[in-house]
Amino acid sequence: MSLSEMSLMKRLLTGVAVAGLAVTLAACSDDKKEQAAQDPATNQSTSTETTGSTTSTATTGTTEVAQADTATAAPAELPTAEGDVDMAEVLKPGALPDMALGEANAPVTIVEYMSTTCPHCAAFHNNTFDAIKTKYVDSGKVRFVIREFPFDPRAAAAFMLARCKPQNPAELTDAAQYFPMISMLMKQQEVWAAAQDGREALLQMSKLAGFTQESFQACLTNQKLLDDVNAVRERGAKEFGVAATPTFLINGKRYSGDMSVGTMSALIDSMF
Repeated sequence: MSLSEMSLMKRLLTGVAVAGLAVTLAACSDDKKEQAAQDPATNQSTSTETTGSTTSTATTGTTEVAQADTATAAPAELPTAEGDVDMAEVLKPGALPDMALGEANAPVTIVEYMSTTCPHCAAFHNNTFDAIKTKYVDSGKVRFVIREFPFDPRAAAAFMLARCKPQNPAELTDAAQYFPMISMLMKQQEVWAAAQDGREALLQMSKLAGFTQESFQACLTNQKLLDDVNAVRERGAKEFGVAATPTFLINGKRYSGDMSVGTMSALIDSMF
């Protein structure tokens, strides 16, 4: 391995990336902070109801159950769009081929800009993505595209590994391999994203996907691939106003922040 390759590997995988994780956390959407700010009021209300008299609880029990059922059935509130985007421009080819699932002519197109080290992105992929895929992508209603928006070197390294073919890292993989790799990285994010030894942590993750130590090293010393991953991020920021992760570009509108299954379902349904 040449000195330049060694330098690239070191920048991507040493403990420096751990410090970069703080930047990612700050750059992720503020939705969770807003939710946390609302939770104390919710908890206080729950506590007050719990400490009410036994007689009052018994008398209003039926009403409370009915209200709970109504609340459960209530549709999710639609998120507010942060701006408009030209989807024709969004869908033009970039530095890397789009990783997409679903019919090309689906009535709704979702382009997600994400970072593999962002906790809010992990929350979306671990709690929401599979249900949306089953309900809308597999049924032909949605085409779902992932684009790289790494905020730190370790996130860039993870994306590079998702893009490389494990058996031939000089070639780019396809969606059939890319999406499972992203899913694994999201599910195991706490294991590798802040690990002291980033190289070893990502190597072990990669071996589960079929990489050897040699193909792992070859992938992460591919300067062109790193440049292309960064170009995807820069295009998203400059052309489409992406500033946080996850950010979703959906049929000409831009939304940022994690979404629940109910919220994203309501948003998709509103576009038919």
